[in-house]
Amino acid sequence: MASTETKPGQDAGSVEAGLDALETAATGRPTLRHTLVNKVLPPVIAIAVVLVVWSLLYPVVDDPTKLPSLSAVGHAFQDAWVQGNLLGYIWTSVSRGLLGFFFALLIGTPLGLLVARVRFVRAAIGPILSGLQSLPSVAWVPPAVIWLGLDNSMMYAVILLGAVPSIANGLVSGVDQVPPLFLRAGRTMGATGVKGVWYVTLPAALPGYVAGLKQGWAFSWRSLMAAEIIAQFPDLGVGLGQLLENARTASDMAMVFEAILLILFVGIAIDLLIFSPLERWVLRSRGLLVKS
Repeated sequence: MASTETKPGQDAGSVEAGLDALETAATGRPTLRHTLVNKVLPPVIAIAVVLVVWSLLYPVVDDPTKLPSLSAVGHAFQDAWVQGNLLGYIWTSVSRGLLGFFFALLIGTPLGLLVARVRFVRAAIGPILSGLQSLPSVAWVPPAVIWLGLDNSMMYAVILLGAVPSIANGLVSGVDQVPPLFLRAGRTMGATGVKGVWYVTLPAALPGYVAGLKQGWAFSWRSLMAAEIIAQFPDLGVGLGQLLENARTASDMAMVFEAILLILFVGIAIDLLIFSPLERWVLRSRGLLVKS
């Protein structure tokens, strides 16, 4: 009679082989159909639903000064494109926003590390950073205009004041969640001082840091739009915020919706092109997200 007894080593080997098989299956390359169904189709359906609802509401409202028709908004886009202004509106705001966010990154990152690692600094300015993060960014526009005048330096100042607190607080949150064991292991292997920060603290704090970066960009973009709406001057050029304000002044609802859609488009595009891939990379590097 054959023996059905299994050895512990065989059980362990079987479990390991099963886990390897699951991991191999999970990391397979997605098919084109899978990508279309799971990544492309949902936003297309969402946009189609919005357009259908818009089309149904327009006859009910029956007032172009309150809700323009889809064709009127389409003509507004067409006119801006034919006149060669559409890309100029976008570039004026995007270039300001990205440059200002880069400066905020250079300031917010070391500030966040300083607050996270030095108790006195945290006690002194930690609450101030939290307060600044909750302060509406539009509140900085009047003092920035008085201090710096109507030029691009005022725009960048408003962006910095809106983004730096979020970036710093995100990094502080990430550093606070680093397991002490990581820091002790790093010191044991000689990663102290700047090396410890670069090779241990920052990599371990990446999830919180990336969340702070994403929120910092949202705050900087909103700050910039507020500054462009309130502070207008010919030398500043026409960005998306000023386009929105010009449309309000002219009571042109089609242009208002054109500006709103462009602002929304830029926000979604930056998130999809920069922050979503960065988040997926951080999660995948920690085994928290399988390729799909």
